Amino acid sequence: MNIIGKKTFFLSIAGILVAASIFLIFAFGFEEAIDFKGGTLWQFQIPQESPTVETISQFLKSDVKEVGEAVINYDITHNTFLVRLKTTTEEEHQKLQTALKAKFPSFEELSFQSIGPSIGANLRQSAIKAVIFAIIFVSLYISFAFRKVSRPITSWKYGVVTMISLLHDIVIPAGLIAVLGHYLGVEIDSNFIVALLVIMGFSVHDTIVVFDRIRENLSLDRGKNEFGAVINNSINQTMARSINTSLTLIIVLLAMFFLGPINLKYFILTLLVGVSMGVYSSIFVASPLLLVWHNLTKK
Repeated sequence: MNIIGKKTFFLSIAGILVAASIFLIFAFGFEEAIDFKGGTLWQFQIPQESPTVETISQFLKSDVKEVGEAVINYDITHNTFLVRLKTTTEEEHQKLQTALKAKFPSFEELSFQSIGPSIGANLRQSAIKAVIFAIIFVSLYISFAFRKVSRPITSWKYGVVTMISLLHDIVIPAGLIAVLGHYLGVEIDSNFIVALLVIMGFSVHDTIVVFDRIRENLSLDRGKNEFGAVINNSINQTMARSINTSLTLIIVLLAMFFLGPINLKYFILTLLVGVSMGVYSSIFVASPLLLVWHNLTKK
């Protein structure tokens, strides 16, 4: 495939997706879960009575008035309810549990976690720092690993291009979650940050494979062919490996998305989109950007 010959087309697609994602993030923002803004997440089962979401919601509003506003989701696959509440004390928790047990004898609690607003704010700051530090240190490591490659471009440019590729891979799924949050109320939590870090790990792996083949081919070529031809050959030599490695992960993620628990649904969706974008960036973005930078430097 003449990927380098069509680099403008591929880079334009990436640029449009990134620009659209950034616009959507600033336009809609993110709906924050209890991890970041504080609150309570309660998961339970009521297998025998099998009440509807409306029944649970009406019961909490009428019989347990202290609960306040409650957002209730139902996982039909595992027959579980997932309830989001305001920050709840242990005394209130016990009252809720007793009331539901009295109303629905088969009630069974699966998990209960409550986080205060100040802890949520600290978690938000730590999450942002984790993503930023990961991008910076990965880029620095790539620059160090390719320190012996100085022609036709210097090693630090490999690190900068890697940083751009990683931003491409995490901004696009973040934009999707922003849209889903605005229209469907999908919230971001600590799982979302974990998903972004996992995406970066897979993406940088594929990018390094291509860059390493470029380094090998540059050593073997010794200036006989143009830089663009070396890059194109390197991409084609590693393309099957990159696609096959990521495709196995995507198949597993698809199975988990449709059959997995509801509380991991959007975590898995973020991974799906991010891993797919990582495959695209490692083949159609990172290496072509090296050539674009090289050509601009020559001019």
